This record gives sequence, C-alpha cells and structure tokens, in this order.
Amino acid sequence: MLLAAALSLSLYNRYEANRGGAAAEHALKELEIQKDIQTIPELSQDNELPAYLLDPAIEMPTTEIDGVAYIGVLEIPSLDLSLPIISQWSNSNLKLAPCRYKGSAYLDNLIIAGHNYKRHFTALKKLEIGAELFFTDESGNRFSYRVSNFEELPGTAIEQMEGGDWDMTLFTCTAGGKARFTIRCLKT
Repeated sequence: MLLAAALSLSLYNRYEANRGGAAAEHALKELEIQKDIQTIPELSQDNELPAYLLDPAIEMPTTEIDGVAYIGVLEIPSLDLSLPIISQWSNSNLKLAPCRYKGSAYLDNLIIAGHNYKRHFTALKKLEIGAELFFTDESGNRFSYRVSNFEELPGTAIEQMEGGDWDMTLFTCTAGGKARFTIRCLKT
C-alpha cells in the first residue's frame, strides 16, 4: 500500500512538472507574439530616459495571458533557459511559471521564486559564479546580471531571503523541499 501511495505521488509530481513546463512555454510564446504586435518605443530624438530611470518606484508593467499577469522574461543563456515571470507569487501561479516573490528590477531588489520543475528552476544548480542572466521587462528594458553567490537557506528564513544587497535573487526548493537553493546576482 505504501508503494502504491509513493508511486501515485511520484506520478502526480511528474504530471504537475510537465503541466508547469507546458504552461511556461505557452506563456513565453504568447509574450513573444505580444511583443511582435506592440512597438517598443525607442528613445525619442530628445534622448528621453526610460520612465523607470526617472521614477524607479513605478510599478513594473504587465502583460496578461490567460488571466495571468507577467512582468517579463528571464533568460539564462548558459542553461539555454528562457522563462516568463509572473507578476505576483501564489501557489497556483507558481505551478505555471516562476513568479516575482518580491521587489522590482527597477529598484534592484527583484526576487524570483520557481518550482524545482525540470523545465523551470531545476537546472539552477548547474549555474556557476559569473554566469550571465538577463531580465527583460514588458516595456522592453533589458537588465543584465551575473551570478555572485549561492546559498542554501531554511524554508522559513524569509528575512535572510529578502536581506542583503543583491540586485536579483532566484530561489527554488531543494530535493525534499526542506530548504531553498538561492542564487544571488548583481547587475552588470
């Protein structure tokens, strides 16, 4: 009976991971289509600065797909990984794609949570110090980062997760879910 329960749980987890990967791929394709439709404004002839530089506290723009708001796309070239980032963290959103846990790319304190799904954040463990990451917001502003530090934090260490002078933090559960594998990044 225990073997049947373990097998059922394993199959369910695999189903959820595949579903999450497919949902992220769908959202990524839709975001690309939306970007093709919209014209991202270039700097004007007056060389106007992007709005986020004039007011970093502004809310990050979103694009809605299937009722879910996305703030942009995270790219990790060394892992050949490109993922849409959902604006607000929730358990149901996290099953679809990585989510903004807290912060903003404009304020240099963006924290992104992702499930340890094969097509989401499982591969983060393969990153090396100095690896490049890019985040492109829904206005077309592209931010460049480098991996600076790795940490394994207890699942309840919220202050530690949110603390520090990191421009971007990515985190996912470790195998078994008791801790959070955390990647700290600095802007380049």
